[in-house]
Amino acid sequence: METIIEKIDPVHPDFAIMGQAGEILRRGGLVAFPTETVYGLGGDALNPEASEKIYKAKGRPSDNPLIVHIADREALEGIVKEIPAKALALAEAFWPGPLTMIFEKNGRVPLATTGGLDTVAVRMPGHAAARELIRRSTGYIAAPSANVSGRPSPTKAVHVIEDLNGRVEMILDGGPVGIGLESTIVDFTGQTPMILRPGYISGGMMERVIGPVCMDRGLMAEDSSVRPKAPGMKYRHYAPKAELTIVEGEENRVVETVNGWIREKEALGLRCGVIATDETAGLYRAETVMSMGSREDEESIARHLFDVLRRFDFLDVACIYSESFHTPRMGQAIMNRLLKAAGHRVIRV
Repeated sequence: METIIEKIDPVHPDFAIMGQAGEILRRGGLVAFPTETVYGLGGDALNPEASEKIYKAKGRPSDNPLIVHIADREALEGIVKEIPAKALALAEAFWPGPLTMIFEKNGRVPLATTGGLDTVAVRMPGHAAARELIRRSTGYIAAPSANVSGRPSPTKAVHVIEDLNGRVEMILDGGPVGIGLESTIVDFTGQTPMILRPGYISGGMMERVIGPVCMDRGLMAEDSSVRPKAPGMKYRHYAPKAELTIVEGEENRVVETVNGWIREKEALGLRCGVIATDETAGLYRAETVMSMGSREDEESIARHLFDVLRRFDFLDVACIYSESFHTPRMGQAIMNRLLKAAGHRVIRV
């Protein structure tokens, strides 16, 4: 398959290009497109064959649910059985934006899209080009991240091209994304809204709108026996090719310990990489040290995470050591992704 790659303005996309992309989706094809979180791999959410194509293109397990993207709040009523009042309040506060909500689905949404579940995850992206594409299609786009399953999520079009060129009909290049982590997911099918995946919209932000929300106990731990209600709960994600280890502890102790490991590895002829911050990058003695940004700007750290993990794949390193990033607001979301990338390999020093 020859993939069409088109550059678009993320705010004012070319109507002809968007019309072509929308037609591909209506025909059951796949289009990768930018959102404010990460790039998505889109197919018609109401067409089971399109959802099956998404799973095949990504190499994604078919029991891993897809998020349905909508462009208008009214579209939500067309695919769910009921919209709780608290969900409406969150939609009013955070849609369009990086928030996904889970509802009981109606018969319009095929099980192929929901991973066999009777629930559906829905969000309205806060990206003008993404919403325009949704309107040009059937109004419902199923879209996981536009990467090969298990790889770091794409935050630039070049990441999508690396993974999916030749596997999808079109890639829309809207430049780097703004947030860099996938949306927060909150489940409304139980008594108390439950966060199943942390993201830019924190629990505290939601509680100020709707009152108490709870957190899934397995968010920061690996539990492969859980059948996923939301994307990313069951399977390993984001892993670079080299072995990644998170090192936690006091800054001086972490730097001293990591530098010791680097010396040991180099004595064996092995190269190491380090993931650090602007404040600490100059303290490490590895040949390759990449900064995620300043700890005073946690949004920058979130935005650079997946790009840094991907950049290491082009370097001949045997292992990667990463600092931990327990920042005030987005730390849980950042560490959730980093722990998955490391296969929950953490050393405390």
